[in-house]
Amino acid sequence: MNNKRFDVIVVGELNVDLILNSIDSFPEMGKEKIAKDMTLTLGSSSAIFASNLSSLGAKVAFVGKIGNDAFGNLVKESLQTKKVNTDFIIVSEKLNTGATIVLNYSEDRAMVTYPGAMEELTINDIKEELIKSAKHLHFSSYFLQPGIQSGLLRLFKMAKENGLTTSLDIQWDPKEEWNFNYKEVLPFVDVFLPNEQEILFLTGESILENAMKKLTAFAKFVVVKLGSKGSIVATQGKSVFKKSYFNNNVVDAIGAGDSFNAGFIFKFINGFEIDECQSFGNLTGAINTTAAGGTLAFQNYDQIIKVGKEKFGFEY
Repeated sequence: MNNKRFDVIVVGELNVDLILNSIDSFPEMGKEKIAKDMTLTLGSSSAIFASNLSSLGAKVAFVGKIGNDAFGNLVKESLQTKKVNTDFIIVSEKLNTGATIVLNYSEDRAMVTYPGAMEELTINDIKEELIKSAKHLHFSSYFLQPGIQSGLLRLFKMAKENGLTTSLDIQWDPKEEWNFNYKEVLPFVDVFLPNEQEILFLTGESILENAMKKLTAFAKFVVVKLGSKGSIVATQGKSVFKKSYFNNNVVDAIGAGDSFNAGFIFKFINGFEIDECQSFGNLTGAINTTAAGGTLAFQNYDQIIKVGKEKFGFEY
């Protein structure tokens, strides 16, 4: 890596996840169900990505907004435990920290999110001097952060003007309107990281190949996460599919896509070929499913390689 202060600046949402597992049956209106397991942990796509990327060994700083409350303290302490720099997280005295309630049932799940302070982050909260101090910029969860939507193009332009590589994961749109001007923003994005459903809804296509072709006209690399099937990396003129490292004993899949992102970008910022970035992303996505929540499976790079070899037959 180079001599910048940070390898990656992550800009995004911050919240906790309250995860209920082993539910008797899926929730029904007017009825009470019992969950046999509960986990309160760091949530949000951006924070899971930052935490796991830092665990792999990258120097990561986070820009986001939380409230001055117990959930906010948990968020900061969780990131700091994983050595993520939290100096640029804004603490609001007026707003509450966001939270997501996750109900896991069999291989399905339902989620309800209270956005809280994450909605109020704006482009004015992000200083160009901070951007200059990094090698790479990552942004996640566009639709959960209305405060910064109008400034996203400016953010990515700022990054490219200062020589950074960039990545973007817009995540799911709760309103299911998919109003994101990808033709405007993606020319400033090196790695675009949607999942299969997201890219189809975003492009209005019903065939994945057509959706990827539409987006590779703008982004340098379009990396599509296919869940337990694996992933596809598309660039102009070609696409490469790699199957997943399959876990037969999934604890839950919360944050698996974000962990894929962390593994892919870790290799990307270290100059590895794209096929190795993709393979390592598949591995970190699979390892994510071996523990509850999005970060508990990640300790350090050596541990990830060890688990990869022993559990998934990863060849390093």
